[in-house]
Amino acid sequence: MNGMTRRDVARLGLGAGLGAAVAALGGCGERDGLGGPPGSPGAPRLIGDGSTSYTGPQPRQPDSPTRLEPGQTPPQFVVFSWDGAGETGKGLFPRFLELARAHDARMTFFLSGLYLLPESKRRLYRPPQNPVGASDIGYLTDAHIKETLKCLREAWLDGHEIGTHFNGHFCAGPGSVADWTPEDWHAEVEQARTFVKSWRTHSGWRDLEPLPFDYDRELTGGRTPCLLGQENLLPVARALGWRYDASSPGGEQRWPRRRGGIWDLPLQSIPFPGHRFEVLSMDYNMLANQSGNSTRAPSYNYPAWRVLATESYLAGFRRAYETNRAPLFIGNHFEEWNGGIYMDAVEEALRRIADTPDVRLVSFRQFVDWLDAQDPAVLARLRTLEVGERPADGWSGFLRAGGRSRSEA
Repeated sequence: MNGMTRRDVARLGLGAGLGAAVAALGGCGERDGLGGPPGSPGAPRLIGDGSTSYTGPQPRQPDSPTRLEPGQTPPQFVVFSWDGAGETGKGLFPRFLELARAHDARMTFFLSGLYLLPESKRRLYRPPQNPVGASDIGYLTDAHIKETLKCLREAWLDGHEIGTHFNGHFCAGPGSVADWTPEDWHAEVEQARTFVKSWRTHSGWRDLEPLPFDYDRELTGGRTPCLLGQENLLPVARALGWRYDASSPGGEQRWPRRRGGIWDLPLQSIPFPGHRFEVLSMDYNMLANQSGNSTRAPSYNYPAWRVLATESYLAGFRRAYETNRAPLFIGNHFEEWNGGIYMDAVEEALRRIADTPDVRLVSFRQFVDWLDAQDPAVLARLRTLEVGERPADGWSGFLRAGGRSRSEA
């Protein structure tokens, strides 16, 4: 990622706090309607040790997808996703749940399995090609694990997807995920699932509510640490019945295709206003191009950098919306790098995108549901459009028999 590893960021620390406005939001699980404790009337059917449960179909899902009609303009899909998805007392997870609720948006939260494993039990983690208990991201405190559990419950009940960001986030040096074998990836996935499905056993917290979903059914995709190791992950993902992977490091704003039977949904290169190069559609890469190896650059830079990050997301959105209608995938972390400007940027981008006609703010799984409902010939037709290319005959002609893209005219 532009020469900066996730390990570098972990060493450098976090930026300044977001202030009283975020603190006023409170934590997760403070709304009504989040379910009663186990054993209460209408309680969920517990699974395994009671860490997870079956509560019926997920609430707040869109209507069943339908096929595009001949000549119909495709919707503009936008997926906001979050790597790690832990709540560490900064109010970022609840902040974006509230934002999504205000704009009827759905998101994907790629949960790091270690975020549900108490540090006192770290030796239960056996990372491939690394020492027992090792991790390049920190274990959460017990209090933060409990907050993360509340936020995950709330997220799923609000209709969001819970994917995986795996566990130890090894990005550099010996033991990097870039060098993992399919067998390594299988072991890592199984451990990530176990940490989610057995948090009660590992923590001893029997009085907390279970997660309201069956994780074996819920988990249908993920994103690898630092977008590394996808090649050897894909056969494992297919064997596990996953439907997509969001780990490719070099995507473009074009309609996606399958790799090895799995939908390949990469982060994408998007315009970086004022520069001759494009930037990957992730807060991390905005930071790397603005402050290099520092997450606490001088604060006089923040206002201009915040505007640039916001405008970059919006430029990527406009390019797709006004041309080929390729989906836009945006990746984020619950971090306060450079004073929290990337959190502010993605919030402002979402607010402005949400007000645009024909936009659907969905999770990766919901987007894949739509893809799978389409005529494969129509999807193949859409994939002929290049980045920033409009249909030469307009949408009314393009998706009818004989319609041409500009490159074919």
